[in-house]
Amino acid sequence: MYETMAVWETDPSFTEDSKVLRDFAAVWQATDKIVYSTTLEAPLTARTRTERTFDAEAVRRLKAESSADLAIGGPELAAHAFRAGLIDECHLVLHPVAVGAGKPALPRDFRLDLELLHERRFNCGVVDLHYRVCRPA
Repeated sequence: MYETMAVWETDPSFTEDSKVLRDFAAVWQATDKIVYSTTLEAPLTARTRTERTFDAEAVRRLKAESSADLAIGGPELAAHAFRAGLIDECHLVLHPVAVGAGKPALPRDFRLDLELLHERRFNCGVVDLHYRVCRPA
């Protein structure tokens, strides 16, 4: 997945037809990133470092010290963060395509109560569901 995300820096033609994509590419390029990988030797993009294992306490410190929101991409990494109680909100983007396989968007064997904050429907049939993670009192 990380290699496909490198397109935001390595292929300027990818964004030339869309202001939205150009804006996203600019934000991506200006953002510090951490890639968790046991196989990647070196980062493929600027402002990126690699970590071999997910350390929930290190992420908790990063979250506490950050003046901006943190984003997590990928269901396996997100499952670790959900289980560690690091996720406050999530967006589930549903595409009207069934391929019959794939990774679950949310962690298995884990209770997760969500409160719907907002939904956005796009003309192409895609729906963005924005949830808050509810924590026990």
